Amino acid sequence: MAPTVPSPRAPIDDDPARWYEDELGWATLAGPPVALATGLRFDVLELPAAAGRGVLRRVGAATGPAALAGHRMRLLVAAGSAEELPGLLDWLEWGGIALDLAVLGPDGRMTAPLPPGRGGSGAPDAAVWLRAPVPGREVESSLPVLRAAPWGAGGGPPCLVRLVAAAAAECHRVRLLSARARGPAAQQLPPQRFASS
Repeated sequence: MAPTVPSPRAPIDDDPARWYEDELGWATLAGPPVALATGLRFDVLELPAAAGRGVLRRVGAATGPAALAGHRMRLLVAAGSAEELPGLLDWLEWGGIALDLAVLGPDGRMTAPLPPGRGGSGAPDAAVWLRAPVPGREVESSLPVLRAAPWGAGGGPPCLVRLVAAAAAECHRVRLLSARARGPAAQQLPPQRFASS
């Protein structure tokens, strides 16, 4: 009987675009670096990393995937959320207030973090997942979405209203703390109207 030789292993695929396309079904844009197309399967709420950490503390598991790239955090939200953000901020009484809060929707792009379990690039500002999407699940069904259910109602995807309210409050808090740390220069901030959430 001849000894059996195991079949050669498939080479490890170091192409992150293939992981996003094959495992999650997300559209990628050629890099370097590889980017994820926004507005198709998800939109992205982008805010300062310090504010993003506050949001993650406030809303806990009620967020979808979250990534960090340098000093910016990116929270994935349901596709179509980009169009809702200005009206939602007005409704939450944050309209007209300078918030370092942006949204990426149709025709946008987000630098693709390396897929989970892959070694980092070593670059200090490289995009990384804080809460990675999980292959084999319908990721989009777990993204925050604008819904009519009461805030306390359980089940279903996370509530976009709660996420945006927390993000606006945290962005404002970070801005005020930054102004306080600058001291006298903080007096140069434009006056702002009262906002509550």
